[in-house]
Amino acid sequence: MEPVTLLQSIPEPLNTQFGRLLIALVVVAIIVVVGRAVLSVAWKLLWIAIVVVAALFALSLLGLV
Repeated sequence: MEPVTLLQSIPEPLNTQFGRLLIALVVVAIIVVVGRAVLSVAWKLLWIAIVVVAALFALSLLGLV
C-alpha cells in the first residue's frame, strides 16, 4: 500500500494549476500572519531588554551595581 501524499489528497476542483497556486498563497498568508504576531511579541521583548540593560549600565556607571 502506497502512502498518500498531501498533493494527492487535494480535492478535484483545487487540483489544477490555479487551484494549487491558490492553496500555496493561502498557506503563505497564514505563515505571514502568524509571523507578524510572533515578531510583534519579539519586538516588545527586545525593547524591554534594551531598557533593562540600559538601566543596569547606567547604575553600573554610578557605582550602584
